[in-house]
Amino acid sequence: MKLKGAYRIIAILALLALNISCDQVTKMMMREHINIYDQHRFFNGHVTLLHVENMGAFLSLGSKLIQPFRFILLTLVPILALIGGLFFVILKKNIHPLMGMGIVCCVGGGMGNLYDRIRYGSVTDFLHLKFGPLQTGIFNAADVSIMIGLGFILLDGFLTSRRQKRIQARRA
Repeated sequence: MKLKGAYRIIAILALLALNISCDQVTKMMMREHINIYDQHRFFNGHVTLLHVENMGAFLSLGSKLIQPFRFILLTLVPILALIGGLFFVILKKNIHPLMGMGIVCCVGGGMGNLYDRIRYGSVTDFLHLKFGPLQTGIFNAADVSIMIGLGFILLDGFLTSRRQKRIQARRA
């Protein structure tokens, strides 16, 4: 179902607020209740809460960059990308809902991490998963929002491709 007009804008802003709020509440709980580098393991060590402050981006990439390059790559470029993504999803009226939700989740997660970077100088990460030889880096709720958003975008692309192939097959 496609929403129109003010309902569409309200839905976009509500999903954006939900993403940012979940991220900021979980990070606030970590900063207030778990000391830096403290670990708490759950489910036979498969889930670990570990409070770290990440100076870089995904997997600490860019944390060793010198200023002004770190500011440009980790603050300025993301600001422009997030503004662009938000304007795109708001202004493009015929965007498929799954694609729109994906973009909003990515923007919301990005805004949550960007807020941390601007306010605290680093991003609070706290979740680590390990199952046998497979494990994640340390991440946060904003990262989950971004991954869910990317999943929605990929799913939309897959479904759109399938729809187009079916339409072409009917024409043949």
